[in-house]
Amino acid sequence: MLISPTAVYVLLLLAAPLAAVLTFSFWTQDFLTIDRTLTLNNYREAFTDPIYRTLMVRSLIISGVVTVVTVVLAFPLAYFVSFYVDPSRKALWIFLITIPFWTSYLLRVFLWKVILGFNGVLNSGLLSLGLIDEPITFLLYNANAVVITAAHAFAPFTILPIYVALEKIDRSLLEASRDLGESRMRTFFRVTLPLAMPGVIAATLIVFIPIIGDYVTPRLVGGPNGLMIANMIQTQFLKLNNAPMGATLAVLAMCVVTAISLIFVFFNRKYLR
Repeated sequence: MLISPTAVYVLLLLAAPLAAVLTFSFWTQDFLTIDRTLTLNNYREAFTDPIYRTLMVRSLIISGVVTVVTVVLAFPLAYFVSFYVDPSRKALWIFLITIPFWTSYLLRVFLWKVILGFNGVLNSGLLSLGLIDEPITFLLYNANAVVITAAHAFAPFTILPIYVALEKIDRSLLEASRDLGESRMRTFFRVTLPLAMPGVIAATLIVFIPIIGDYVTPRLVGGPNGLMIANMIQTQFLKLNNAPMGATLAVLAMCVVTAISLIFVFFNRKYLR
């Protein structure tokens, strides 16, 4: 009686849509006509067509780079707030970190488009300073723009879990390490970092998983060389009117993300105890 409302909620809003997508992946569609005969043709095409493999590999690479960049940049800020900011001001810092959430995600993407554009803020500033002779062209409409924009958008998602993990560390352990003769650097790598790994792992998964399914950022700032598998899924559903193939690509993307996430958690399971 206690869990039945939650169970019904999960079944209707999570299990049912996933089951529908999985079912669609075994059907075929010819414009408006859907053939409900079960077949593996969609999966054969997905594995044999090089464009799908290219997009999937590119999506994994971009997601991995965004995850690494975001976590590496977020950790020092979370460490600073946890260890060096006065306790009475920590709430203010957390408040400031969440300010990006006040604006629409689309608005932030468009702002980066303005910053990185051929005549954007960055190029105009560098030209006015005389640091470059002509606008830089590799900043926008490629994978670099996707990484920069996504890393900025997901930064708060990485800072907060790392900060929470750092706050839980018993400071007496750090003092004990110093009393036993360890330097600050060795104390960080042997005590602080291992104890903060649950937050790092959480931040990694929070960033890596949704980036695979992001199609807004690649569409707006990625250009042809920055498109990802989610853009192809959108194209299959909305432009090519081929829902079964779109569902197939979605299922494969979910399987790949699940496998990578499980492998990552498996190799880091000792930090999650």
